[in-house]
Amino acid sequence: MPPTLQDGESIEPEITIIQEEDRTIEEYRVNGQLYMIKITPDIGPSYYLMDTDGDGSLETQKHNLANPEVPNWILLEW
Repeated sequence: MPPTLQDGESIEPEITIIQEEDRTIEEYRVNGQLYMIKITPDIGPSYYLMDTDGDGSLETQKHNLANPEVPNWILLEW
């Protein structure tokens, strides 16, 4: 069972939208902790990068080709 929320804590994500020349970036945070980024390019489908270990930063593995981090796509939505 998740811990009880303290006064002032929120489970609603804070979403920061950053518009760049060729894409839109949405950063999702709960209580200031970054947990997901949605990237929507001008051309092509949106994809997601996620914080897999809960430390608030997205992992990158430039030298570990055996277990690379890959973007996540939504295949079907309704």
